[in-house]
Amino acid sequence: MAAKLRMPFLPLTQPTKVKDQHLKHVLALTFATLLISTSGSLGRYIDMPAPVTIWWRSALAMLFLFLFCKYKKIKLNIQSKRDLGAFVLSALFMAAHWITYFYALQLSSVAIGMLSLFTFPILTALLEPLFSKTKFDYMYLILGAMVLLGIYILSPELDFESDNLKGILLGLFSALCYALRILILKQYVSTYHGSSLMFYQLLIMTIVLVPTLFLFDSSNITTQYPFVLLLALVTTAIGHTLFVQSLKYFKVSTASIIGSTQPVFGIIIAFFFLNEIPTLNTFFGGLLILSTVIIESLRSRKQ
Repeated sequence: MAAKLRMPFLPLTQPTKVKDQHLKHVLALTFATLLISTSGSLGRYIDMPAPVTIWWRSALAMLFLFLFCKYKKIKLNIQSKRDLGAFVLSALFMAAHWITYFYALQLSSVAIGMLSLFTFPILTALLEPLFSKTKFDYMYLILGAMVLLGIYILSPELDFESDNLKGILLGLFSALCYALRILILKQYVSTYHGSSLMFYQLLIMTIVLVPTLFLFDSSNITTQYPFVLLLALVTTAIGHTLFVQSLKYFKVSTASIIGSTQPVFGIIIAFFFLNEIPTLNTFFGGLLILSTVIIESLRSRKQ
């Protein structure tokens, strides 16, 4: 009799657990987005050539992740040559993304650099069906258009004779590289831990970018190391690893659109630490971008 009385209540527990898990994953992805958004202010503030900054960022973050993986006993072995080839290719896209993004920040501003980069959710939504069996969802065109409109509202009036145009173009190229990198890694999140995937990327980038230490002036590291450490640990080792791990629970398009809060976070951080004052348009554009995040979060919850 007792068992019969309890039976009606059993089905109610499973949906609750699913909702709690979904909320946990959304919060983890949002936290990762917040940490990654610190790259805007740090990238603009650090007084070193972009390739040198990226080398130090990669090398230090790789060390942090290596120690973390050893502590957590996360396996770092690569299962096949095909996997290694994919990791090398994605790492090259990642290096190109970071370097061009930092140049965009240095040429323009945190707002312009981050906003031009955040065309990548649209690029990932358009490219994802080519990388997986995912059916193209036309809703992403609407959400992507909303993000673009938000970016358009956020963007200040540009003088195309200044370095701002170069910053925008570099930001757009950086977005393409970032989208391709995420789409490649998405195929391996079910077989590799997020920390190990990020470790491989950083290791490859550290090796590939060694020549930059001889081609560019790297003497400023003696004064810039506290900020480079923050960039390596907070932004990269923690933020990017959490983001890669989130791909296990979300489609790339979903994670990308939720990650579109980065410009909002980045502009707020730049206001407090770099005294880059946002305009009224910033708040309206940010509200529109946040609206797409809420819509996509609710849609992904039902899937």
